[in-house]
Amino acid sequence: MTHQPYQPMLEVTRGSTVESVHYGAVAIVDSHGKLLASYGDPDAVTFLRSTAKPFQALPFMELGGADHYGFTDEEVALMCASHSGTDEHVRVVKSMQSKIGVTEDHLMCGVHYPLYDKLKYEMIARGESPTPYRHNCSGKHTGMLAQAQLRGVPLEDYLNFDHPVQKKNLQTFAEMCDIPEKDVELGIDGCSAPVFAVPLRKAAYGYARLCDPFALEEKRAAACRRLTRAMSSFPFMVAGPERFDTLFMEQGGGRMISKAGAEGYQGIGLLPGVLSPDSPGVGIMFKIADGDQGGRARPALATALVRMLGLLNDEQMQALAEFDHPVVRNWRKLAVGEIRTCFELTWH
Repeated sequence: MTHQPYQPMLEVTRGSTVESVHYGAVAIVDSHGKLLASYGDPDAVTFLRSTAKPFQALPFMELGGADHYGFTDEEVALMCASHSGTDEHVRVVKSMQSKIGVTEDHLMCGVHYPLYDKLKYEMIARGESPTPYRHNCSGKHTGMLAQAQLRGVPLEDYLNFDHPVQKKNLQTFAEMCDIPEKDVELGIDGCSAPVFAVPLRKAAYGYARLCDPFALEEKRAAACRRLTRAMSSFPFMVAGPERFDTLFMEQGGGRMISKAGAEGYQGIGLLPGVLSPDSPGVGIMFKIADGDQGGRARPALATALVRMLGLLNDEQMQALAEFDHPVVRNWRKLAVGEIRTCFELTWH
């Protein structure tokens, strides 16, 4: 029988009948590399998509780029973002670009309307077309351009696999996840940048080390601490209005990071002492097998894991109420079903 890496995680009901099921897998790993808990196959290989953004910002930070250009923590957070394209996000991108000496014309991420629907429809109503600044990856791309400027390498082809920026990003990612570079599967992301696929447990280990870099060389450890501080201090920059990553980190007290990726991927990182008083840093990675194109499954599953692991108290969980055991409603807003978990973690 063919191995099935993904197992049922969420049921969607209509009335008393299960109408749909979302399959997935999750791996929870500490900063010593121990697999603490899992469901489905923790060795399932899949692309991190935008969950990899903190790793892609890390080389620039490790090279001293943030200090060299005078980046604020708000700007550092935006390098790790899949932002909603609000005016606040555009303001910060413009500030970063003015500091490093590039313009919007250098961005090769493409163009789409803001992810924040209210702004999107306002722009459409007034006949305003989006520009690359509104693209959710414009902060990441500006960070890549900043690394290129810092190192004195060409800007024009900064997305090519063999460009010095991308080679350095791959090397750093592989080292953080403790996997040989040759074993990292490569693809092209929606924003045209290289993207990485590794086993869930390896990606989770990378996030655990990002949050608890005790074993890393000091320059890299300091860069990790600055990145996690920036993300947790400016959660709005990482995502935006009404989005899980922002709402969760706003309740996290600077002790947790969260980064969604496309196609149902999610990463959460916990600083030491969060999972239990004496726990090391922890990384949590999961993948929704169907890609969650409608966007309902990933925040529901992330919120369920937050509750299962006791990461927030009942009062803090209210901020995630929209995603917590969500109600399915029809076009008249009548409650017709629910989204509920149908799994238990296996602790190792």
